[in-house]
Amino acid sequence: MESNFGIYIHIPFCKQKCFYCDFPSFAGRERLIDSYLAELSREMELTALKYGQDGKMAPYTVYIGGGTPSLLDTAQLARLFSAANEHIRFDQVAEFTIEANPGTLTKDKLRLMKASGVNRISIGVQSFDDNCLKKIGRIHRAGDAIECIKLAQSLGFYNISLDLMYGLPGQNMDTLKQSIEQAIALQVQHISVYGLQLEDGTVFARQQAMGKLQLPTDELVENMYDYIAATLPAGGYNRYEISNYALSGYESKHNSLYWQDVPYLGFGAGAHAYWQVNRYENPTNIDAYMAMVRRGEILSNIEEKVDEKAHMEEFCFLGLRMTKGIDKEKFRETFNKDIYAVFGDGIKEMLDKGFLQEKDGALSLTTIGMKYGNIVFGAFITGE
Repeated sequence: MESNFGIYIHIPFCKQKCFYCDFPSFAGRERLIDSYLAELSREMELTALKYGQDGKMAPYTVYIGGGTPSLLDTAQLARLFSAANEHIRFDQVAEFTIEANPGTLTKDKLRLMKASGVNRISIGVQSFDDNCLKKIGRIHRAGDAIECIKLAQSLGFYNISLDLMYGLPGQNMDTLKQSIEQAIALQVQHISVYGLQLEDGTVFARQQAMGKLQLPTDELVENMYDYIAATLPAGGYNRYEISNYALSGYESKHNSLYWQDVPYLGFGAGAHAYWQVNRYENPTNIDAYMAMVRRGEILSNIEEKVDEKAHMEEFCFLGLRMTKGIDKEKFRETFNKDIYAVFGDGIKEMLDKGFLQEKDGALSLTTIGMKYGNIVFGAFITGE
């Protein structure tokens, strides 16, 4: 097994479900955590025995996400790290990330993370405005987030990422600016900023259907986008992907695998894998997931068989998310075809409109193209 792949481990437990969230996560199911951790370890063991070397997997990156991994108590976190170490060779892991919520992160948990080899923490802040946080269902307040980040820095974490959001209910330009300025002032290494998307099945989607969700106007959301895209680079954070900014050298290695057509394994309820040119997904339901593992099934539920057409399209969609764009030579090496022979008409149209640019052997989004990325992505759908 090559080490050029990533591992994602999903912890589907939350103290409270955020109003915008459609991820596979569940509040009030803490009684299942210990059983879940046992099956999670078993799933990793079965996969390592089948695809690993000497019974262990040797990935390039490991990412523990959720849900809220920091909801686990210290004993449960210790079990999680022990299981990971039992089935993963960490000597080749370049980046080991864990997500955390300021409302559930403690000094003891941070110390355990540090001692267990975690070298990157991704903290879900979303906003530094208490009114916004309350309106989106977050359990923490701005002061908690600031205290949490400073505590992590004091304990020797030098690769910290913050998640922020814009276009939120109750958010205006002043509160957005306050959040961006606070993130920069905290001198974290990485900042992700996502526009609110109304997803089916969420509290916000139900509120919208009832006419009870008051959102910023489209014009204000566009102004927020422009402010973010100008301010973070001015503060030293290079934009390397549509929603991600980092100090030089601190780009997310794990997430970059997703955008560069690199395989990854996923463990846990609702986790996805991209392995041997197929996409797999585990059951989202926690009980169904645990039953699957007890049956000894791994990489069994094929979400999508990735044929060449789908592979080429996805290669381009994901590549365009990154500012460096689609490497034309890598496309040729992967598919034994020239990218213009497949997508030439769409590429020419996007170049003419100024949404796409060609330089340094790559096709990449322009500044305006970044803003309207979905239009450009549509040019890389080939039809039948």
